[in-house]
Amino acid sequence: MASDVPDRIVAGRATDRRGDESPFALGLLLRRAHWHAAAVMGEALRPLGIELRHFAVLIVLVNQGPMMQRDLAAETGSDKAGIMRIVDDLERKGLAVRKAVPGDRRARAVHVTPQGVELFDAAHVAAKPLAERLAAELGPGESERLADLLARLVYPGGAEA
Repeated sequence: MASDVPDRIVAGRATDRRGDESPFALGLLLRRAHWHAAAVMGEALRPLGIELRHFAVLIVLVNQGPMMQRDLAAETGSDKAGIMRIVDDLERKGLAVRKAVPGDRRARAVHVTPQGVELFDAAHVAAKPLAERLAAELGPGESERLADLLARLVYPGGAEA
């Protein structure tokens, strides 16, 4: 029976541990790093009354200006129902508002409010010591190098969105 099985190379089991040579290793490490970074940044946002998903939308609105919900969904990697809930939350908190789009009486664009900009700025102040803690195991210049490498993975060829 064993002779019926073709010879093949058996790959090691995929892990997220240092030295894993599996083709899945990088993706698994990136996933674990995301979870860790999200937990740390969530800690900075919690006292401000928002979650990372809310902050992701504020980042887009502050940097790109008013936007249709469908475009916000695409920019944040959310689905239509998810982005609607997030915008509803932001509206309840006074951080964003939906406004009619001139020329299209059914369309609404999401705008950040002055309170939303204030919270956005406060989040950066609150996150600074936690970001330093996040990078504590890295040596001089390694945090910047890691950010550069990740940006190159996310935006191949320098095609930043």
